[in-house]
Amino acid sequence: MAGGEGTRLRPLTSNQPKPMMPLANRPMMEHIVRLLKDHGFDDIVVTVAFLPNAIRNYFGDGSEFGVRMVYATEERPLGTAGSVRNAMEELRDERFLVISGDVLTDIDLSAIVAFHEQKASLATLALKSMEDPLEFGIVITRPDGAIDRFLEKPTWGQVFSDTINTGIYVLEPEIFDYIDSGQPVDFSGEVFPRLLQDGKAVFGYVAEGYWEDVGNLEAYIRAHQDVLNRKVGVEVPGFEMARGVWLGEGCEVDPQARIDGPAVIGDYCRISAGVHIREYTVLGSNVMVGHDAYLERAIVHDNAYLGPRVGLRGCVVGRSSDLRDSARCEEGVVLGDECFVGAQAVINPGVKVYPFKTVEANAVINSSIVWESRGARHLFGRMGISGLANVDITPELAVKVAMAYGTTLKKGATVTTSRDSSRAARTLKRAIMVGLNSAGINVDDLEVAPVPVTRFQMRSQRTRGGITVRLDPDDPQSVIIRFFDAQGLDIDEGTQRKIERLFYREDFRRALGADIGDIDFPPRALEFYTVGLMGSVDGDAIRAASFKVVADYGYGSTSFVMPSVLAKLGADVLAVNPYAATAGAAAFDRHAHAARVSDLVRSAGAHLGAVIDPDGEHVTLIDDSGHVLTDDEALFSLLHLVCATSAEPVKVAVPVAVSREVERLALEQGAEIVWTKLSTPHIMEVAASGGISFAASQVGGFIFPGFLPAYDATATLVHLLGLLAASGLRLSKVVDQAPHPHVAHGTVATPWEHKGLVMRTMLETAASDELVLVDGVKILRETGWVLVLPDPEDPLTHVWGEGATADEAGLLVEEYCERIRKLVS
Repeated sequence: MAGGEGTRLRPLTSNQPKPMMPLANRPMMEHIVRLLKDHGFDDIVVTVAFLPNAIRNYFGDGSEFGVRMVYATEERPLGTAGSVRNAMEELRDERFLVISGDVLTDIDLSAIVAFHEQKASLATLALKSMEDPLEFGIVITRPDGAIDRFLEKPTWGQVFSDTINTGIYVLEPEIFDYIDSGQPVDFSGEVFPRLLQDGKAVFGYVAEGYWEDVGNLEAYIRAHQDVLNRKVGVEVPGFEMARGVWLGEGCEVDPQARIDGPAVIGDYCRISAGVHIREYTVLGSNVMVGHDAYLERAIVHDNAYLGPRVGLRGCVVGRSSDLRDSARCEEGVVLGDECFVGAQAVINPGVKVYPFKTVEANAVINSSIVWESRGARHLFGRMGISGLANVDITPELAVKVAMAYGTTLKKGATVTTSRDSSRAARTLKRAIMVGLNSAGINVDDLEVAPVPVTRFQMRSQRTRGGITVRLDPDDPQSVIIRFFDAQGLDIDEGTQRKIERLFYREDFRRALGADIGDIDFPPRALEFYTVGLMGSVDGDAIRAASFKVVADYGYGSTSFVMPSVLAKLGADVLAVNPYAATAGAAAFDRHAHAARVSDLVRSAGAHLGAVIDPDGEHVTLIDDSGHVLTDDEALFSLLHLVCATSAEPVKVAVPVAVSREVERLALEQGAEIVWTKLSTPHIMEVAASGGISFAASQVGGFIFPGFLPAYDATATLVHLLGLLAASGLRLSKVVDQAPHPHVAHGTVATPWEHKGLVMRTMLETAASDELVLVDGVKILRETGWVLVLPDPEDPLTHVWGEGATADEAGLLVEEYCERIRKLVS
């Protein structure tokens, strides 16, 4: 009997039938099938109704379990007896046993059959003594076991027995004479009372052993504990490493992790250092647990991701759910399948979160989330589509996103693709190429290439778009899929929203067989990039300067480009990490790399050093004295050199959060400042708009639009050599002239629904001040400024402030943070 919806187990049964609910990492119904086989029942008829394919697809014909299985589908509810009548064609020839597929039991089925035969009964019911029988149907029997009467859902005043009906019956085919065809009929309420009225032999067998209905979430958790305590005789999958601790195949448990049994760790789980798994915890297969997580009496279904420092106590986490850093689920919390819980979020006791819902970072949830999404995340973030490889960003998602992107382009258009050297990026890029081809888009695949080379290839070959897949520089377990337009720039928000709409609707263009796209591998992309870059600088002047350079390629694909470029410039180069390596790129730390390059610059007497990030977009500079430049110092130095060596008026694009000293320096040099938003796409858009000589971000991204209107570490280094050659200055002398601004930054947790209120209030209270409204609200003061800007991805508001001193800047930021806290509290 496998047709139940299990409504009392929702949200766990919202998108799967109750018999398929995992219990000790096996569906409940599989435990029943194994019990049946152990007692000689090898011919099984399964009645299905709710989500029947989930059961059919898992069990198939039963051969994998050593039995024969067929299925009888209820098109409408027929009751317990009606559903059996619906399967009569398979049952009418011999005695049969009826058992629920969604209970946990080890009752001796052979003993029930033997009792049935001994009593020559038409119907024998398996009964069980229960301490609290109120929730079940009570059966009253005579001393010989003959059933006297039934009491469905009695009150305490009617509890004349403690034996309840387990739903396990042994029946003779004559039973079908008492079940009307095609009508809802119940065994306990209709069929068995009619048998008693007609004087038929109906007996009850009081069975020994374990039986649990698993009718609600508390019973579901209790059933797991009973399995681990060996109160029920079911097989626990895995190898028992220590008493009460089962490990599945392919598990990876860090030696610094601690597991206190009883506990079950499913196949291919990964347990990181510092994790503490306490008693009665059950992890499904392929569950990843981040460092220093704490799990106690937690049941976690397959493919879940538990980030660092996650805390779970007495809760259930559904399949493929994703809990980020320091998220907490308290007693009685139940997360449905594929829920996302942001960092630092707290879900308080008893809350139920239904499948596919999002709990935002820092949220405190006190009531269940059933219909609303609670700030469901957008597909696109700051840099593109990002998430944990093979958790958030799967090949299936990559195919669909690529089809959505391809649908925005004309059929037959060409898109350039590239990746870094990681296996995750390689897997996902292949999926992306499949999606593009299926939408009728051709692909020029650069394979492993830096981001700037990808952009340049698109501009020089006039492809209609580009996609690159890279490891996230802030999290080596995550990847970023970035999308470029026909100019090689990051796509704008309008295009992002169009792709999101197509993705969520799955409204993809599917090309016919003859129109499926092709794949090409451009042979000279690096050569074209090098020639283009050489044409944007005075190579003769650079060669004449005979620069000595220490270059750290950061284990990235820039190592394919830089040797050729620097050789053409006649530079004497000491190369560090001059090859692409996934492990090195994943562990890249710009400060540690810069410290090493600094030592090499001093010992080698080099003119300068550079640390290039693995993607080839950002650079950290080291001057000839070995001083590692901050991002501010690098910006000031490049701006000074650009202005000092230019014969034409200079126009510079920088985000509104940079120091006022940049504006002062530009004005002193006769340059014009163009303010931009903080987002990378907008900085690049302004840089490409024409007339911009130089653009920069706050974090080591520099743009020389005359070559490429996008961040490019190689181009930055080459142009810096050209600027130093033209000025005759050493970089250390330029850095010595740089100001030392005092800019502070703070954040305030801000629910999504309060962000509009914050911005409106900031505008109203600063109405009499001088404002810059390019991105957020920037309020100018006599000795500084403050910028209030909501975060586009997280429930946060950022506050930047600049003052005459570090203390003044910090106090200014704290003042506005406190204002925002009062607004949102």
